[in-house]
Amino acid sequence: MKYLHTMVRVSDLEAAMAFWRDTLGLTETRRKESEKGRFTLVYLGASENPEAEIELTWNWDPEELDGGRNFGHVAFAVDDVYAACQRIMDRGVTINRPPRDGRMAFIRSPDGISVELLQKGEALPPAEPWASMENTGTW
Repeated sequence: MKYLHTMVRVSDLEAAMAFWRDTLGLTETRRKESEKGRFTLVYLGASENPEAEIELTWNWDPEELDGGRNFGHVAFAVDDVYAACQRIMDRGVTINRPPRDGRMAFIRSPDGISVELLQKGEALPPAEPWASMENTGTW
């Protein structure tokens, strides 16, 4: 498993960049804008380990960020998302968002921290029981 990033929602992208980039000295490694999804993702890394990133998520439509909504999730890349989810389920953990797409799943820690599991490389072909499994709770 490889640690990827921690996602933080921001209400003002410019103010967030002024803090994370200009004040803390992180470097923007990449950016994705989604017209359809109406959001911007900005990834920033520190000079000593730029691969472990902070993902700033800015939703274009205004929203109140309270009750922990501004912190999103911790993400890990896994060699086989299906095998990882099965191993996790076998230990009694609920798969909140199953990897129906062969790419992405979400679980929660005992303290409610959302954890994203991402398939390394290309998505795996859809497979059961994952393809028809419904979401459980929130992530």
